[in-house]
Amino acid sequence: MEISNFIILGVGLLFVISILASVLSSRLGAPLLLVFLIIGMALGEDGFGLTFQDVQTAHLIGSVALAIILFDGGLNTQTSSFRVGLRPAISLATLGVLITAGITGVLAAVVLGLPLIYGLLMGAIVGSTDAAAVFSLLHTAKLELKQRVGATLEIESGSNDPMAIFLTIVLIELILTGNATVNLSVIVEFIRQMGLGGLLGVVGGLASARLINGAALSTGLYPLLAMASGLVVFGVTAVLGGSGFLAVYLAGIVLSNRHVQSAHNILRFHNGLAWMSQIIMFLMLGLLVTPTDLLPTGGQALLIAIALIFIARPIAVVVSLLPFQFSWQEQAFISWVGLRGAVPIILAIFPLLAGIMHADILFNVAFFVVLVSLVVQGWSLTFVARWLKVEIPPNNTRAQRMELELPGQPDYELVGYRISEDSSVFGRQLLKVTYPDGVKPALVLRHNELMSIDQAERYEEGDSVYLATPRAALDDLDRLFVAIESTTRLADKQFFGEFVINGDIPLQNLSLMYGFVLPENTEGLTLHEFLRQQFNQPVVGDRVDLGSVQLVVREMEGDRCAKVGLKLVL
Repeated sequence: MEISNFIILGVGLLFVISILASVLSSRLGAPLLLVFLIIGMALGEDGFGLTFQDVQTAHLIGSVALAIILFDGGLNTQTSSFRVGLRPAISLATLGVLITAGITGVLAAVVLGLPLIYGLLMGAIVGSTDAAAVFSLLHTAKLELKQRVGATLEIESGSNDPMAIFLTIVLIELILTGNATVNLSVIVEFIRQMGLGGLLGVVGGLASARLINGAALSTGLYPLLAMASGLVVFGVTAVLGGSGFLAVYLAGIVLSNRHVQSAHNILRFHNGLAWMSQIIMFLMLGLLVTPTDLLPTGGQALLIAIALIFIARPIAVVVSLLPFQFSWQEQAFISWVGLRGAVPIILAIFPLLAGIMHADILFNVAFFVVLVSLVVQGWSLTFVARWLKVEIPPNNTRAQRMELELPGQPDYELVGYRISEDSSVFGRQLLKVTYPDGVKPALVLRHNELMSIDQAERYEEGDSVYLATPRAALDDLDRLFVAIESTTRLADKQFFGEFVINGDIPLQNLSLMYGFVLPENTEGLTLHEFLRQQFNQPVVGDRVDLGSVQLVVREMEGDRCAKVGLKLVL
C-alpha cells in the first residue's frame, strides 16, 4: 500500500514539475517538448536511476498518445485553411517525405557505414515533421503566420506521419525478407492504407458527429465521447489494414467542422488531453534512452541531422512546392520548421520490435537527431519567422467563451471582454455602440459588482462585459473590443501602410493618384483582380511593390481581397 502511495505522489510531482517547466521554457525561449525530454532523461539510468526498457509498452503508449495528438490537431484545423494550404501540404506530406527520406537515407548509409537499405530506413524514420512539435512551438511562441504558410505547415505536420510510418514498415519487411526490390504489392499496400485511412476517417468523423448530437448526456461526457470515438476510428482503421493515424486526423477535421453539442468543451478538453499526451510521451521516451549510449554515434548523428536540416528538407520543400506560388522566404521558413519530435523516436522503436540488425544504432541516431532539431530549429523559430517576414500582426481573441445551449440556436455563445483604454469602445455608451448583427450585451462586471446594461451606461477601464453572440460574429467582436498590442514592427500602420483601400477600386485609379507605373496586362483590373493575378490565392500579409507604393493584403472575405493597405515607400 505504501509503495502505491509513493508512486502516486511521484507521478503527481512529475506532472507538476513538467507543467511548471513551461514557465522556464517560455522565459528561456526553449522548446517545451525538449524540456519534457530532458526531464525524462534526467530520471533515467544515467540520472536518478529509473530503468525503463519495455519497448513494447513504449510503442503502445506512444501510438495512443500520437493518435490523441493528431485527433486534437484535426479538431483545431478549419476547412477554411484548405483554400491555400491543402494542395501544397499534401505534396509535402507525400512527395516531400519521400524525397527527405531518400536523400537523408543515402547520406545516413554513407555516414554510418551501413547497407543502403538500412540507411533508407534511417531516412524514413526521421522523414516526417512532428505535429506535436510544430503546434507546440508555434503556440508557445505566440506566432501569427501568414495563412499560406501557417495552413500548409498545420495540415502537413498532421498528415505526413502516415507516409513515414508506411515507408518504415515497408523497409523493415524488405530487410526481414531479404528482398531489396520494391514490387507492385508495395504500391497496392500504400493505396490500401491511405485509401482506407481517408475513407474511414471521413466516415468516422461524420458518424462521431451524429453520435454526439444524438446522445442526451451530461455536459462533461461529450468530450469523453468524442475522444472515445476518435480512438475507435483509429482502431477500426488499423485492424482493417488502413492508416489509423491518417483516419484519426481526418476524423478530427470532419468533427470540428460540423455543428456538434458542447463543441467548445470538446475542444478545450482535447487541448488539455493533447498536452498531457505530449508530456507522457516525451517523459517516457526520455526514460527509454540511455544518454551515454548516444555518445558513440554522436558525431555521425550530428552529420545526419545537419544534412537533414540544411540539405534534405530544403530540397524536398522546393521540389514539392514548385507548382504553387510560394515566395523564397515562405519556402525557407517551411524548410526550417521541419521539426522532428516524438514520431521519429516512436518509429525507431519499430526496428527494435522487429529484432533487425543495427536497430540500437538506428534508435540512438534518431533520438540524437530529434535533440538537435528541437535545439537548433525550435530555439530559433521566432527569430527566423521575423527575419523571413512571414509573421503578421496578431489576431487577438476574445478573453472568455462559453457555449449557450439555447433551444433551436446551437451556434450562440456568451463571450467576455475586458475593457482597456486602447479599446475602441472605451468611454462610449453601451446602448449607442453599433454591435454586429445578432449580438446582445448581457451584463457588465465593474469593481466586482454585477451591473445591468442600463446601470453601467458607459464602458470604463477594467470593465468586463459579457455578450450573447452567434459564432459568425466573433471576429467582428474581436475587432470592436480587443485592443491590439503589437510591437512597433507589427503595429497596424507600420505593417499594412498608412491607407486602407477597398479591393474593388480600379488599379488604374491608384496609379493616377500615386504616380506609379501601371504594370503590363493590368488595364481594367481592380485591386483584388490584380492581387489574384499576382498570387492566385492571396492571403493577409502578401505584398507587391509598385514603385513609390507597396500594396499589402489587409483583409480577406473568402477568396476576395476586401481591404488592401497602401504603404508609401520613401
